[in-house]
Amino acid sequence: MRTLFIGDLHLSADRPDITRAFNDFLDNQLDDVQALYILGDLFEVWIGDDLAEPFAIDLAKKLYRLSKSMPVYYIHGNRDFLLGKEYANKAGMTLLPETHCIDLYGVPTVILHGDSLCTLDKAYQRFRRFRNLKLAKWIYSHLPRDTRKNIARNIRSKSTQSNMQKNVSIMDVEQEAVSALLDSTQTVQMIHGHTHRPDIHEMKSSSGITRKRIVVGDWYEQASVLSVSANKLDLSVIPFEK
Repeated sequence: MRTLFIGDLHLSADRPDITRAFNDFLDNQLDDVQALYILGDLFEVWIGDDLAEPFAIDLAKKLYRLSKSMPVYYIHGNRDFLLGKEYANKAGMTLLPETHCIDLYGVPTVILHGDSLCTLDKAYQRFRRFRNLKLAKWIYSHLPRDTRKNIARNIRSKSTQSNMQKNVSIMDVEQEAVSALLDSTQTVQMIHGHTHRPDIHEMKSSSGITRKRIVVGDWYEQASVLSVSANKLDLSVIPFEK
């Protein structure tokens, strides 16, 4: 049996190729899988469960059917942090906290989206703290639909422009933040996405213990899937069908 981890699909109506690839993944790549973890940014942008686009509603039905055969877990990303219980219930997904610890075949593991680890990006971390305020979410959810759409467009545009101007290192995780989280959760393995830099990193703790940080990749050009079993760990790429 295997457990799968994916993230950063950034599904949107204007990228039907990614949606097709994800549907194919759900239909054909889940043999011997006992659980699926989605580590955030399933959608390119999410402005409210009441404004879910048709393709997202269709996907919810497919995920709901899948959830009858295996648990589907979800951690919010920085693009879809407003995804709520209504959509999660329709999709059969169990919402997890931003940082969650699991026993992964005997290995204490912490899983998260990963944006909280990019502590050198001070401007983004300030925005992140604001967006996580319950009052901010409540106010946003009660705005008119057109207003929410405009806000989402502006945030997306500003994020793209800001990222083009930032040093690449600022948008990556900060090693001290990684070590601090592993220490505080008493885990030896971390799985996250967000940076779009799939890799398996090994590091030593202050006591000499070898720890791993595994980064799942994005789905812009191909699928990125982490498969973990009791005796194997495989971070693979699945090309999109032409």
